Amino acid sequence: MKGKAFLGLLLFLIMFTVPFLSIGAKIPDKTDKLKKAASSVPLAKPQQQSVAPGTKSAVSGFKILDTKSNTVITADDRSFLYGAIVTEMSPDFHPEALKAQGVAAYTYYSRLREQQRSNPTASLKGADFAADTQGWQIYVTKEQMKQRWGANFDTYYNKLTKVVDAIYGKVLKSDGELADATYYAISSGNTETSEDIWGGKRKYLVAVASPGDVFASGYQTTATFSTAQFKAAVLKTAPKANLSGDPSTWVGNIQRTASGTIKNIQIGGVNIKGSDIRSAFALRSPNFSISYANGTFTFLVKGYGHGVGMSQVGANYMASQGASYQQILAWYYPTTILTTLH
Repeated sequence: MKGKAFLGLLLFLIMFTVPFLSIGAKIPDKTDKLKKAASSVPLAKPQQQSVAPGTKSAVSGFKILDTKSNTVITADDRSFLYGAIVTEMSPDFHPEALKAQGVAAYTYYSRLREQQRSNPTASLKGADFAADTQGWQIYVTKEQMKQRWGANFDTYYNKLTKVVDAIYGKVLKSDGELADATYYAISSGNTETSEDIWGGKRKYLVAVASPGDVFASGYQTTATFSTAQFKAAVLKTAPKANLSGDPSTWVGNIQRTASGTIKNIQIGGVNIKGSDIRSAFALRSPNFSISYANGTFTFLVKGYGHGVGMSQVGANYMASQGASYQQILAWYYPTTILTTLH
């Protein structure tokens, strides 16, 4: 117990200290499904209100456009929580991390539901949002869980039931509105501000330290491309780039955020967004460096995802060090209030 308490204290001290150091400093890898449009603010502990399992919100149920079948399926709020959690985190994750993920996902998609019900998008055919259930993206059914988990189904589902019982109906709000509670797999060691990545300012989507991510499998990855492959990918994204002469001179100035993500990079004399280069080369994140040697371009990539909001690996690390889901949410979404949906 003493060792665990010490580790918890150490994590707190690290998280408190790192934001005041050079947040872009180098610190020792999921396709983004979330893209939303942040100045630094003091950490505020969410206020918690209890809600009994089985309680229904005033806006009940989700309508989901299944992209594979092109049909709209429905799920009650409680069933949605199960399906939304397991498409984002392994059921082997710490229960407190699963709870934090559940609240973040329920908040995010309740926000989309609210927006669609007031201002529908025709292409969604009356749904609140789209999902690929076969690909385990955003939502899956109980039957799909049974098929995938087999003999482990009862163990995992019982664990999830305890998680859902603890958080059902809980959401994050900011200034009385549902928060844009974005999340992703692994940070670079620090999260990003929404303003830097998408241009939309959110006072709770700010840069905070996430030191546990550096221990994750896949935190750092590499991708290599021949000169011809590199040239073809760049020209597809930026046709006006001048990629003649010595390839070692093609990459120029790089502009990064304080947390290290590339905002703009000059290639062939043309400024290109870091996110566009990420897409062009199918990199795991826009936090990368490029080197050239012997006819090969090498990308060294940190993290996995857009970097804004909650790091799922970071949340699991915090939970393993004794943090509650309330503390995890307060850390990654500072100034938000943990409350009930209605």
